[in-house]
Amino acid sequence: MTSFSTSSTPSILAQNLRINSSEQPGPWLSNSTWPLIKSSSLGMSCFTMTFGAISNLTALGILAKSRLRFHRQSKAPFLLLTVALLLADLAGHVIPGAFALYLHIDQRYKIQAGKPTKEFCQIFGASMVFFGLCPLLLGCAMAVERCVAITQPFFHAAMITLSHVWRVVLFLSSLALVLAVLPLFAVGTYTTQFPGTWCFLPVHDPQSTADTNLSLAFSCLGLTALTFSLLCNILSGLALLRARLKCHDGNAESSSRSIRRASSTSTSLFCSLDVEMMAQLAVLTVVSCVCWGPFLIRILVLQFKQRTSVYEKDGFILLGLRMASWNQILDPWVYILLRKAVLFRLCCAFYAQRPTVRETRSCEDTHREAFSLQ
Repeated sequence: MTSFSTSSTPSILAQNLRINSSEQPGPWLSNSTWPLIKSSSLGMSCFTMTFGAISNLTALGILAKSRLRFHRQSKAPFLLLTVALLLADLAGHVIPGAFALYLHIDQRYKIQAGKPTKEFCQIFGASMVFFGLCPLLLGCAMAVERCVAITQPFFHAAMITLSHVWRVVLFLSSLALVLAVLPLFAVGTYTTQFPGTWCFLPVHDPQSTADTNLSLAFSCLGLTALTFSLLCNILSGLALLRARLKCHDGNAESSSRSIRRASSTSTSLFCSLDVEMMAQLAVLTVVSCVCWGPFLIRILVLQFKQRTSVYEKDGFILLGLRMASWNQILDPWVYILLRKAVLFRLCCAFYAQRPTVRETRSCEDTHREAFSLQ
């Protein structure tokens, strides 16, 4: 999903205060009621859409260069899930972003008088639901895959293959697609949302039980994916920490210098890719929780809450949508910044602050040996 304008929200406060609480505004108010989209807001939407697409393409290019390294280290399942996530983020910027820009320009320059067609809103809403759920579900699958790989390495090596991961990607994509296209078959509906620049499920005033169920399914699936991601990352982090402490204890008890050096090299080998991927997953999960949490929780709360003022609902839901749209911009930067080369420089900078030069050089030599074996 791309970024949507919210700068015009405060300007309609006086109008909302004059609306009687018993009135039921339709999904598309008259052109005189919608606030006019400012040029700066339209430009910001274009910028975020372009910047997000470029960021995802850059991250995909970096992963393409790392393909041989991941394949050699038997990390191909994680690489496949990462590529699927970035492709979903890229498509989530381009496709819904194009729809949103059309409505921005339409409302700004009055190209079409009145509401968009029902078919347009249905397709736009379906793309919002599909590209909103896909990154959350794929991120959860990545966390589960790493948790199994770290806590049960032999089972992962024997049972988790690329064909299995392909099936998982297809299953999760199909799950999001089925939920997204149900309103196209008269199971629920999509309506134009305030301020007229996006279409989504009618979360404020559902027109039927199907609308409520779809909104609950969307929010519950997203929150469940975030919860599983958090739990799996915590388990993986604890497993890595225990393994690292055991390695350090083994190094301290070793009496032979050659044994110490071999153990240090194996520790670096163990930490180079696993820590790199865990750092990426941890930051990715935090970003997803911060960006998507408010939007999903707000949708869930609205289904069990009586209707409030239009301004309060639209102001909060627009803020949550704007935060959620930044998730697909920040995702690729996690893989751009938290790479082995960047982590290696940070590690060297940390050890460079140590008082002795010998420790710094030994650390750098050990890490270079480990990376050269990859």
